[in-house]
Amino acid sequence: MVTSPESDFILHTDGTVTQKTTGLMWARCSFGQQWDGSECKGAAATFTWVEALKVANQENFSGYEDWRLPNKNQLESITEGHCVAPAVNNKVFPSTAAAFYWTSTPYVGLGTGVWSIDFGYGVVTATEKSGNLHIRLVREANE
Repeated sequence: MVTSPESDFILHTDGTVTQKTTGLMWARCSFGQQWDGSECKGAAATFTWVEALKVANQENFSGYEDWRLPNKNQLESITEGHCVAPAVNNKVFPSTAAAFYWTSTPYVGLGTGVWSIDFGYGVVTATEKSGNLHIRLVREANE
């Protein structure tokens, strides 16, 4: 069974997508890439966790200023269990790096750790805050 089918999303022309099951709006491109109207161009940027939190909270994209890092459950909700490298629906999130992405959720068992999602295989794991990972922006769609 497809875990993140295209039918779960409303694709917008501005480079965003609304996830029907959660009510969240996602940036279709990883941070650092540019939406050209049909796909994501360029390379996804990487940041430490502290940098990622700051960058996400300061971003103004598609007319919205309330972007942030997703929590662990939110980011995991867009992984696609039937895909690898990347483990995401590429029609919804084109050119996603098959790499680790930050969440906003600290890892309680490791004071210097944060939950991250590996979009290579959809694995959820803890990563040191000093690591350099990708980010995908999210916001509440109805705000």
